[in-house]
Amino acid sequence: MSLFSDPEIIALLKDQFIPAAVDNHHIEKQKDAEGDFYRSVASHQGEYVCTAEGKLLASTNTHSASHLKGLMMKALKDFQPPAAGAAAAGGPDARFHKTLQAGGLVVKVTTKVLGGYGPTEDFWTRTLQETLGRNRLWIWKDEADELGRGRIPEAVLRRLARFCLTDNTRGSAATWKPEDVRKLQLTLEGGRLSGSVRLESASGARGFEGRLSGFVEVRDGRVSRFDAVASGSCWSDDPLAPKGKYPFAAAFTLAPRDAREDVPPLGVREIEDYTR
Repeated sequence: MSLFSDPEIIALLKDQFIPAAVDNHHIEKQKDAEGDFYRSVASHQGEYVCTAEGKLLASTNTHSASHLKGLMMKALKDFQPPAAGAAAAGGPDARFHKTLQAGGLVVKVTTKVLGGYGPTEDFWTRTLQETLGRNRLWIWKDEADELGRGRIPEAVLRRLARFCLTDNTRGSAATWKPEDVRKLQLTLEGGRLSGSVRLESASGARGFEGRLSGFVEVRDGRVSRFDAVASGSCWSDDPLAPKGKYPFAAAFTLAPRDAREDVPPLGVREIEDYTR
């Protein structure tokens, strides 16, 4: 069982802690109060327990749920309420804080390797083989308005293919370059989204080829449903991936409208490329 599917860890996080998930690739470079706070308690990716004023209580990069639970219980025992203090002044580092404007849409993306792995008795290897990948697809307001008129913008199709059809089930995965899109034939007719996609790197070492189908429904000129599944064959140069071509799927579903402040898509790191 992975760390954050363990019911005891979930219960502890809900009742005894204030959980926060951050992109360490960005936050370690931020020149703002958030970045300063992160650097005061963390040095690399992992799990950290600290107080609001920055006192580190525990840290680990474990994949063991039982080990993490032990650290969390010890941190609770060692915790002492801090004296109230003023929040640090200054705004966020705009280079690393990307937001989706009002009227845009957030689509949740869940990926899964459906087969191809060999048997293993190793806990961590088995966890990687069984895990789900998670991402987001951001659709800007003008694009959402176009969808509301029953048309899907080409930019949304390219963004979906390049940034969402990646095997990120074992961690962050490289997104596709524009020239890696070898075939992208998707249509939206009568609320039905369908078509085919082929993606392949210049070396041919990684790729995806499959079909996508789903539904886009509109109510009062606004998208009320975006459900789709892309499935097909994937291949990868990741040594931890299955050998050769293996079955892979990505599921898309519309997130609640208050999800604009949720974890941003991986591709937003390079906002100009993401929005092209």
